[in-house]
Amino acid sequence: MEPVTSDYGPTTDYFDTDDDLCVLDLNPVEVITQTYIHSFICAFGLIGNALVMITYIFYKRKKTMTDVYLFNVAVADLMFVASLPFIIYNEQHDWAMGPVACKVLGSAYSVNLYSGMLLLACISGDRYVAIVLARRSFGARSRILAYSRLICAAVWLSAVALTLPTFVYTERFEEREPGSDAVAVLCQMSFSRKETARLVKVLVPSCQMAVGFLVPLCVMVFCYSSIMCTLLRAQSSQRHKAIRVVLAVVGVFVVCHLPYNVALLAHTLSLFKRRSCEAEQLKLHVLAISRSVAFLHCCLNPVLYAFVGVKFRSHFRQIVVDIWCLSKRYMSSARSSRRTSDVCVSGYKSSEASNMSSFSA
Repeated sequence: MEPVTSDYGPTTDYFDTDDDLCVLDLNPVEVITQTYIHSFICAFGLIGNALVMITYIFYKRKKTMTDVYLFNVAVADLMFVASLPFIIYNEQHDWAMGPVACKVLGSAYSVNLYSGMLLLACISGDRYVAIVLARRSFGARSRILAYSRLICAAVWLSAVALTLPTFVYTERFEEREPGSDAVAVLCQMSFSRKETARLVKVLVPSCQMAVGFLVPLCVMVFCYSSIMCTLLRAQSSQRHKAIRVVLAVVGVFVVCHLPYNVALLAHTLSLFKRRSCEAEQLKLHVLAISRSVAFLHCCLNPVLYAFVGVKFRSHFRQIVVDIWCLSKRYMSSARSSRRTSDVCVSGYKSSEASNMSSFSA
């Protein structure tokens, strides 16, 4: 039994089972629910990751290796959540854009997955060196900082290279809908040979599970386990809070990505086995739901990795103050109220002064 369409994780697919056409599709309730969930992910992902990038560019004068990694994670997540509405629209309607946009948007999730997960592994490794190997790494991290951008460039190149099969085989094509003369315009992975389809359908999800989940998970478990042991031995009033943050980071990572990878593994293992239409429909529904949970990680990253830190929270408060002052200046100038404008300008200058003093401290 070979699927006519070729995406390994679609919400709509067609299977030929016992000479009857099996049409697999989400019901309207699931479509509406996913639309609301993805809208939430898109909105909060855009806000959170944009705030991380603004903080990094305009408010943090002294950058650390973790800051560089966090900035790149925010870039990857922001690129993905910006493309998410187009991806979801494509899955529910005919493809309305050209073949180039089809390839780019079709590869957006893979690039985000590989780059984001590898960068999170880099963050855990940097924290391991800073906390567990603190004495031996004293002075070395400042030298390594100069190479952090090269490490990020290597991560991005690796993500692009791992996404090449998806990019190459994702195409915009027309397909006649079964039982009617209507033609559907699709943007999915498409193959001309069954042998190629079999290889890519196994290779792509296998790489996604191995490099995009198992490798980062193993690195994070090792590094954060060592960090927790070090914190438990330390006599610090802040160690319990730090341990809770570590548990939250690993726990959210597992909760978000484990269900999707398990569902993807089950889907991949059953690709070339004969199965019933009902079982296939249930499996693709689970795959779609767990994938939405995995998408949720994009808007949780800023909270877990950035704003739990004291410095990032203080910079965030400064952003709010600056935005409030700028809005008051705009409103006062619109009303031509000199008094309100003077008060806000003085407040804005004082906030700038406190900001500069915090950087120099």
